[in-house]
Amino acid sequence: MSLLEVRELRKSYLQPEGNIVVLDGVNFTVDAGESIALRGESGCGKSTLLHLIAGLDDANSGDILLEDQPILGLSMAKRAELRREKMSLVFQQFHLISTLKVLDNLRFQANLCQRLNPDFEQELIEKLGLQDQLKKYPHQLSGGQQQRVAIARSLLHRPSLVLADEPTGNLDEQSSLQVMELFRGLVKQAGSALLMVTHSREMAGYLDQQWWLQNGKLETPAFEPKSVGA
Repeated sequence: MSLLEVRELRKSYLQPEGNIVVLDGVNFTVDAGESIALRGESGCGKSTLLHLIAGLDDANSGDILLEDQPILGLSMAKRAELRREKMSLVFQQFHLISTLKVLDNLRFQANLCQRLNPDFEQELIEKLGLQDQLKKYPHQLSGGQQQRVAIARSLLHRPSLVLADEPTGNLDEQSSLQVMELFRGLVKQAGSALLMVTHSREMAGYLDQQWWLQNGKLETPAFEPKSVGA
């Protein structure tokens, strides 16, 4: 049984110029522990696909199953529960809670689902270099430090699936490479699968596979158009 299965997924939006098809019969599976980079032109539907998998939006048709449980038919409350227990979302915007100190931000989701592991927490803190930041508030951190807190928070409860949308997009190239290397290793250590949207060929190279989304269709593995750069 695959961890994540997507079947004949279709999504379109009605615009003044007509019906815009974003996803047109997308099919794929992701196994436990697997890491996938999802690439494609800007606006091709990569983020839309992640939002559908997370249950943040509804498809026109198709199925999404996480650990054999359908997502799209669930109520919003049940989807929120599924995200809390089995998923993590890491975005370009860090979404840290400004009124909580770093340690409380880091523990937030693990506390919600009652899966706080002190040993793994300490390992995350050390590997991400956050030992001296725990009593600070998010606004006292650099962008790279905030992203490291967001990554630690996303992994502490050891989710089945991590969904990441340009997770290093706000960082400079050197910081991006450092954070990506740490992120990739820690995801593996947590035993999670990773589906990551990125525009960067270099970031995608850290993961097991690269897929390409174009004209509503998914190429697995990626067949990248020659005209598209890094």
